[in-house]
Amino acid sequence: MYKNIFCRILALAPDFDETQIKRNETKDWDSVGHLALVTALEDAFDIMLDTEDILALESFDQGISILEKYGISMQK
Repeated sequence: MYKNIFCRILALAPDFDETQIKRNETKDWDSVGHLALVTALEDAFDIMLDTEDILALESFDQGISILEKYGISMQK
């Protein structure tokens, strides 16, 4: 589900390289894309991210770490 959210919101191919997905370096991950990504993650996992976590979301891998703080465990 997590990877699918990135694919949908950032218009990525399903086989994208997670290590290359970083805010402001990925084409559609601008400020608008960031808000859409945060909203999609909150909706999908039924959570409300703290402001510090929203600001810290800078990469695909960082998002996994942030979600783990909310008790959401997943593998890439």
